[in-house]
Formats: sequence, C-alpha cells, structure tokens
Amino acid sequence: MRQLLWHRHRLVQMRTRVMNQLHVVALNEGLRRKKALWRAAGRKELESIALDRWATRRRQDLLDLLDQLTPKIQELTRALEQEVEKRPVTRRLMTHPGVGPLTALAYELVIGTPERFHCGKQIASYVGLVPEEKSSGDGRRLGHISKQGNVLLRFLLVEAAQVTVRSQPEWRSNFFHLAMRRGRKIAKVAMARKLAVHLYWMWRLGRDYGKWQKVGSQGRKSGSHAGEPTASTR
Repeated sequence: MRQLLWHRHRLVQMRTRVMNQLHVVALNEGLRRKKALWRAAGRKELESIALDRWATRRRQDLLDLLDQLTPKIQELTRALEQEVEKRPVTRRLMTHPGVGPLTALAYELVIGTPERFHCGKQIASYVGLVPEEKSSGDGRRLGHISKQGNVLLRFLLVEAAQVTVRSQPEWRSNFFHLAMRRGRKIAKVAMARKLAVHLYWMWRLGRDYGKWQKVGSQGRKSGSHAGEPTASTR
C-alpha cells in the first residue's frame, strides 16, 4: 500500500509539471485561463493557437503525456478509495476537516499503531515536524525542522493542514497570527504539526472528529476529563 501511495504521488507530481509547462505555452501566447485551461473549451483554445514547428511539437507531446498520466492516476485513486473502505481507522481520520483519503491512509500506514507513542510531541518528532535544537553551554537555539521520517506523509500533512486553515476559522486565525510573527513557511509547518497531533489523539482515543472536539470542549470547562488531554493541549 505504501508503494501505491508513492506511485500515485509521483505520477501526480509528473502531471503537475506537464500542466505547468502547458500553462507557460498558453501564457506566452496571451492565453490566461488558469484552471479553466483544463476544461474542454480551454484545451480547445490551447490546441488552436498557431505556433512554430517545434513549439507545436512541444505542445502536442505535453498534451499526449497529460492524456497518458490522467487515466493512470484515476485508476490508482480508485484503488486507494477501495482500500480506504476496508479501514475503519482511515475513515475515522478522514472526519477531521481538511483530511482526505490519501492523507488519512498514509497516516495510518506510516504510524502503524498509536500505542508506539506516548504523546503528540513524539508523533510530531517522528514525522519530522519539530525544529532541530542546537545547544552550547547555556545557549539554546531552534533551527529548521528535522525532516526525519516519511517524506510523503510530511508533505501530505502540510497540504492537508492548509485545507483545514481555509475551512476552519480558528485554524485560519492561528495561522495568520503565527505567519505575521514568524513567516508563512513556519506557520504552515506549525499547522501541519498541529494536525498530526490531532489525528494521533483521535486515533488513540477512538473518536471521530466531532466527538473528540466535544470531549475537548468539556475538558476545557472542567479542567480535566478522566485524565485524557484536552483538545486545546493536544
């Protein structure tokens, strides 16, 4: 299953590069359609542009590659969706806003079992979303993230966290507040780290996002609930 995830991810990256090159071809000729370029009307406009011999060849080769990659990616996506249906943990993780089948499945496959970790901080460290520490004497300085662990999962967590930021007001507020103080790159990593920890506790406590949030809210009011960490501290 990890090979399936990696294979699909690499094909998507290849398709993105092909689409970016076709966008350049269109922009060089004054055609600005953004996502509409991949609709039937947009592609027809792209194909109708009069180009020199080798520019025409480049455009056609890129379109051919795009037509070959898309059905392959769709086939792999269907295989992933079928696998997700067999996995209750993956479906539970998908209840978190911003988390799709690809991210949820990758999380389950890479983490394996939540009992391997004692807290959310260990999860963040395992996937390489904590800063490296460089200390000397009494000085302590935090550097860039360690980038240890699974590269694909880290990438997917960053991407999924950005979807969560766009859909959840509280996340959006936290993101922009941190981005103003530390920069957007650091803010993105922080949101990905927060998402990784959320998924860990949802899995470990066996709760969908809605129930987990409800318990976290009750915990904040009472200060504790059966010794479990509240949503705000996870």
